[in-house]
Amino acid sequence: MTESFFQTFILLLLVTDPFGNVPLFATALAPVAPAKRPRIVVRECLIAFIVLLTFMFFGRHFLQALSLSEVSLRIAGSVILMMIAIRMVFPHPDGVLGKSDGGEPFIVPLAIPALAGPSALATVLLFSRESTGEVVMHVAALAAVVVIWLAVFLGAERLQKVLGTQVMTAFERLMGLILAAMAVEMLLGGIREFVKTL
Repeated sequence: MTESFFQTFILLLLVTDPFGNVPLFATALAPVAPAKRPRIVVRECLIAFIVLLTFMFFGRHFLQALSLSEVSLRIAGSVILMMIAIRMVFPHPDGVLGKSDGGEPFIVPLAIPALAGPSALATVLLFSRESTGEVVMHVAALAAVVVIWLAVFLGAERLQKVLGTQVMTAFERLMGLILAAMAVEMLLGGIREFVKTL
């Protein structure tokens, strides 16, 4: 149970990539008054948490409504994860998730897609097929990840100053490499499940 919780926690942490999103949050919050920034960070993290939680509990019904199989979702999720991992390892001028417009951010781009992006949604949708006990464990892991989000983003400016750009870049590339390996594992798992249906 503890090992499964840790695996879920690490997967969600890598998929949502809070450390890699520090520059995005810093840029998006730059036009906002410093006194307002903590409230916006908390609001965006809560919105992302609610979106992911909704997909976790109603993901199975969502798949059934669209006539999608779990295998296709797993394979599609792995492809998206790999694309994000490649952008983390080989930085793109527009960032991992593309450009964002100025002004006070609301839902887009911080809550969605920075935190509750396609890969995170695909990941929690896969959790919806688990048993009740495992789903409770996944919710606990997601809640723990939200605590990390809050700690990282509330201290984003200080974190950038203390660690420096080079260390943040190196850390993001390391996370991208781990995420790429997890994407390959997810893809192979999807292929194995597909072969069983033939």
